[in-house]
Amino acid sequence: MGHTMIKAGIIGATGYAGAELVRILLLHPEVETLFVSSVSFEGRNLADIYPNFCCLFHGKTDGMLLTADQVTERADVVFTALPHGIAEQYADFCVKTGKKLIDLSADFRFGLDEATFKTWYKKDWQFPAVHRESVYGLPEMNRDQIRTARVIGNPGCYVTSATLALLPALKADILDTDTIIVDSKSGVSGSGRKPTEANSFCECGESFSVYGVGSHRHQPEIARNCSIASGRNVGIVFTPHLVPQSRGIVSTVYARFTAGYIQKLAGGDSGADMSVPVRELYRNWYKDEPFVRVLPEGLQPTSRNVRFSNYCDIQVYVVNGGKMLEVVSTLDNMIKGASGQAVQNMNLMYGFPETEGLEFIPPAF
Repeated sequence: MGHTMIKAGIIGATGYAGAELVRILLLHPEVETLFVSSVSFEGRNLADIYPNFCCLFHGKTDGMLLTADQVTERADVVFTALPHGIAEQYADFCVKTGKKLIDLSADFRFGLDEATFKTWYKKDWQFPAVHRESVYGLPEMNRDQIRTARVIGNPGCYVTSATLALLPALKADILDTDTIIVDSKSGVSGSGRKPTEANSFCECGESFSVYGVGSHRHQPEIARNCSIASGRNVGIVFTPHLVPQSRGIVSTVYARFTAGYIQKLAGGDSGADMSVPVRELYRNWYKDEPFVRVLPEGLQPTSRNVRFSNYCDIQVYVVNGGKMLEVVSTLDNMIKGASGQAVQNMNLMYGFPETEGLEFIPPAF
């Protein structure tokens, strides 16, 4: 291998994202040891909480749930799968002791913009200096910065699907950025493992509901990414929905083309499908991205076709008489939307092949 294998630690290993991290890291060829912790189940064995791991620790861990401090002291890289506002203290320790941290909460998603974080998450930063060490962890946007980072803010799940749907068009400057509509649907695992009225079976089974209209915390993160990509402020209208399935996100994004691009499309072959040049733009943009699949014409994205994988599938349409772009983007909210992307970031930080431990083939059904 030519390098030393690493010791990984997970703080919050018994939540859904944490458990997916365990599953991925146990099979990762560059991880020799795995330390796990959980405030809720400290002192118990992970296999008691998730029996699917029984006898499958592969010698990397004994499954005992340690304290968070024990994990940070023993690991080279720490994953924090915690509620918002807690990861800073562990990031500060990791930076000061030469370790790396990848946070799956929102604590490091806004760069140095504490005001936006405080507005949407109602918390102050406790360790402002550590934010100067952080990089936003969307590889398709920030790959080079991620390679040298010590702290990573892993993106939100909705945000990943929406940003990847818009990135090529924004970079090509073919969209009117005054108002872009992001309409997203997510499986119930996105609300976390803790039981609530909203995620109980009787409330969400056989039902399809909207929530967080105008107030969902992923809206400013989507807007920030789009504004960075386009170089100017982008108006985002984001609406999330809950669908009665365990996992998966489908985002449908609508944006008006610039007047110049509308004229360019109208000037093409009158019998041609106007989606073709835009689809080619997307294909060219993502041609070297290992986990973004721009689908062939006629193939529709479905959450089933990305389940348990780190892929984001995208399809591109030109609609409304050539005046608007419609993009459908789908991913597994627990993998590319959370834990898989976190491991993708780890691979970049340590110089491993970016796809290492992540080449899951989606199941056929």
